[in-house]
Amino acid sequence: MLEQLLENGESEMLACFRERFRPEDLAETLVAFANGGGGSVVIGISGRVRPKVEGVQDIQAAEEAALEAALACTPPLVLPLPQQITSNQQTVLLIEVPPGLPNVYSLHGKYLRREGPSNAPIPPNALRQLLIERGEVGWERVRPENVTMGDLSEMKIQSYVARIGPPADVDPMGWLYRRGCLVRDAQTNYQPTNAGMLLFSITTERDYPQCELTLVRYTGNEMSDEFERVDIRTTLPDQVRRAELWLGEHMRRGSRMVGLEREDWTEYPPAAVREALVNAVAHRDYTVRGEGIRIAMFVDRLEVYSPGRLPGHVTIDNIAAERFSRNETLVQVLADLGLIERLGYGIDRMQRQMADAGLPPPEFRETAAGFLVTLRNKGMNVASNSTIDTAKWEALGLNERQIGALVYLTENRRITNRDLQDLSPDVSPETIRRDLSDLVDRGLILKIGQKRATYYILR
Repeated sequence: MLEQLLENGESEMLACFRERFRPEDLAETLVAFANGGGGSVVIGISGRVRPKVEGVQDIQAAEEAALEAALACTPPLVLPLPQQITSNQQTVLLIEVPPGLPNVYSLHGKYLRREGPSNAPIPPNALRQLLIERGEVGWERVRPENVTMGDLSEMKIQSYVARIGPPADVDPMGWLYRRGCLVRDAQTNYQPTNAGMLLFSITTERDYPQCELTLVRYTGNEMSDEFERVDIRTTLPDQVRRAELWLGEHMRRGSRMVGLEREDWTEYPPAAVREALVNAVAHRDYTVRGEGIRIAMFVDRLEVYSPGRLPGHVTIDNIAAERFSRNETLVQVLADLGLIERLGYGIDRMQRQMADAGLPPPEFRETAAGFLVTLRNKGMNVASNSTIDTAKWEALGLNERQIGALVYLTENRRITNRDLQDLSPDVSPETIRRDLSDLVDRGLILKIGQKRATYYILR
């Protein structure tokens, strides 16, 4: 990986620094990357045209200097944690500046961009256009009225800091400040930002009624009076976890037999559903009040709606290729928690996962006030022989072999001890006998015949 990255030397997307560098020099490069399409910085490298790996001896000092450089930018840059890469017994640090950041960045009043392997001032006309495209400091960095540090949950903060480890546990509040979750008032006391409240508050209901996620499962292909619904009103990380669990429990799943092999299926690829969910939570427009995220499960499709139209220069046509993060801080903290991919390739993954599952590609549509993602299934009939819903058998506590036997019976009408032994060759004949006997006792199958002529059918 490192060799490929350094192959052509420094460029518009790559900068190299030796272990000992001035944080201000690194800050200039970070600003230049952030004002463009992002880029990579490798610390522990000498040479610009023919980079040579020297390595970093004091990793902690280099990481602290890199964080200092990011904090020196205006507004402070929120970046993924530096990655340690070892090559030829030398360790370097890789800092990624993601594409599609929402702000225009400067250092001591200087607005820079990347031109080839160098940082250069942004010409006035180009700067004016960039300011128009990206707007001012985002809503998530604003300090809301009538909230204090007492509104934040110490337990949620401690859990987050523990996941980050050494970069955060030395000074947790300073880390949250650098991440954009806190600001300092005139007396240099920390106060929560909107992002900090959405991520770590004790409750979101009082101050953020729009921070709601509604999950609905309908019995048909259209909205009806028959449905199952749950409303989740909590901080964003908990929203993602609870919603993902609910969706997993309500997706149809089952098995089919391919020869003597049992093949499991789910109604949608779980990873694609997760991408649609976390993208809605991370990228929605939280300034839109009066409605929250809505996820509806129909017999033939899954719809994920989030308030707010597409941000920046992103359109339906370029959504898979362009990167723009409306909520930089929210995305980064959710990435720190392992809930979302920071670099913004979720749409690509969603498309690939649906294709790998043999399902139609995701559909994207802007509405008058929001954004809708639709995932379609195969219109599968769960009672059909080709796709058997095993959820009811799993709920009975049957083991994998017993479920496999019932799937086999559904497709082949009868099964013998020998058939089940072929399906589970590593299991003893006595265990096979007990599995079938238990299914008979439960009233799920009938035993026909005696001794070697014995076989079993569905009851």
